[in-house]
Amino acid sequence: MSDPKIVKLVDESSNRSSELPLISGTLGPACIDIGTLYKDTGHFTYDPGYGSTASTKSAITYIDGDEGVLLYRGYPIEQLAEKSSFLEVSYLLLNGELPNKTQFEGFEHEITHHTMMHEAQKNFFQGFHHDAHPMAMLAAAVASLSAFYHDDLDVEDPADRKLAAIRLIAKMPTIAAACFRYSVGWPMRYPRNNLEYVTRFLHMMFEVPSEPLEMNPVAAKALDLLFILHADHEQNASTSTVRLVGSTGANPYASVAAGITALWGPAHGGANEAVLKQLKEIGTPDNVETAVKRAKDKNDSFRLMGFGHRVYKNFDPRAKIIREMCHKVLAELGVNDPLLDVAMKLEEAALKDDYFVERKLYPNVDFYSGIIYKALGIPTEMFTVMFAIARTSGWISHWIEQHETPGSRIGRPRQIYTGAGVRDYLPTAKR
Repeated sequence: MSDPKIVKLVDESSNRSSELPLISGTLGPACIDIGTLYKDTGHFTYDPGYGSTASTKSAITYIDGDEGVLLYRGYPIEQLAEKSSFLEVSYLLLNGELPNKTQFEGFEHEITHHTMMHEAQKNFFQGFHHDAHPMAMLAAAVASLSAFYHDDLDVEDPADRKLAAIRLIAKMPTIAAACFRYSVGWPMRYPRNNLEYVTRFLHMMFEVPSEPLEMNPVAAKALDLLFILHADHEQNASTSTVRLVGSTGANPYASVAAGITALWGPAHGGANEAVLKQLKEIGTPDNVETAVKRAKDKNDSFRLMGFGHRVYKNFDPRAKIIREMCHKVLAELGVNDPLLDVAMKLEEAALKDDYFVERKLYPNVDFYSGIIYKALGIPTEMFTVMFAIARTSGWISHWIEQHETPGSRIGRPRQIYTGAGVRDYLPTAKR
C-alpha cells in the first residue's frame, strides 16, 4: 500500500497495475473501490456469495457481526425494540429520522387509509389451489398490485415512490391475512381501521363472523416486537434482490415480489419454518439429547436449525431481545404444546453445552420467532409470510434510496466461465 487511501494491485504476468482508492463509510471497515480494475488490468474479482463485496452505499442499516451490533438509521436495535413501535420504525427507515407527533399521526393516517385490497384482487386468490403455500400466493398477489395501480408507477416521480411505499406497508398485512384465510377456507376479513397496525392484522387473521376475537395484549406486543426486529437487515439476499430488480427500472411492486420469493428460501426467511419442522422431527424432549449429539458429530450431516448466524459471529442482538419476549409469551398464554417443550429443552441444552458455547452457536432470531409464532397460533406455513410483512418496510426503503442515489447503474455481476471452449457445430450424422 503506497498511500493510506490507495491500494495498488500489480499483475506481474502482464506488468499492468491498478491504483484502487479506499472508500470509508460512517461506520465499519473501508472498502476497496475496484471500479477501474478490469480497465486497468483486464481482470475481474471472484467472490462467491458476495461475502467480501459491497454492492452499494446505503444510509439505512448498519451491522457489525463481530460485536453483535444492529443499527437502524443509527439507532441501536435494543433501544427501538424497547421504546418504539413497528410503524414508527417503518417511518424511520423510509425517512431517515424518527417522526415527531404530527409527522407520525400523518403517516399512521396514510397507512390506515390504504389498507384495503381492491375488490377485484380478492378474486385473484380463487385461481390458487386451496393448499397452495401462502408465500406463493403472497408473491403473486403483491406482483399483481402493479396491475391495479399502473397509473401511479413513474419510478422517477418522488410522489409516486412515496405512494407505493405507503400502499405496500399498508396492504401487506391485508394480503397476508387473505392468503391464510383462503388456505383454511375462511371468508376474507376487511381491515378494521379503528385498530392499530399489528392488532388490525391479528383481527384480519383470526376473527370469524360468528364471534368476536378475544386476544391477549401480549400477542400484539410480541408480534410488533418481531416486526421491528425483522424490518431490515442491510444487504441480505432478499434486499439485494429487490435492489437488483429495481436497478432495471422495474416498478416497486415487482421488485418487492422478487424480494418475497428470495425470502422464501429455507436458508433465508424460511429458516423459522425449518426450525418448527425440525422440532417436529425431534418429537419429544427425551430426543433432544440425541439430536444434540448428532449435531456435534462431524460425520453426521444433521445440523440444528436456528443456531448461529452467517453475519453475527458473536451473538445475534435480535435473539437476545426476542428470547425474553419468547418466554414471556409462553408464560402469559399458558400454551400447552409438546413442540414448545422440545424447543425449550433444546435451548437449554445449547446454551449450556461447551460445543455450542465455544463456537458461539447460540439460538438465533429464527429459533425464537418460530416458537412465538407457534404459541400465537400462526401456522408454520405462514411464518415466512410474517417475516415478509415486517421486511417490506426495509425493502421499499432500499428501493427508494436506490432511486434517489445519483449514478445508480443496472446490476450486472460477472462470472468465471467454466464451460466448453470454442468448438464447431457437427451435423447429426457425425456426432
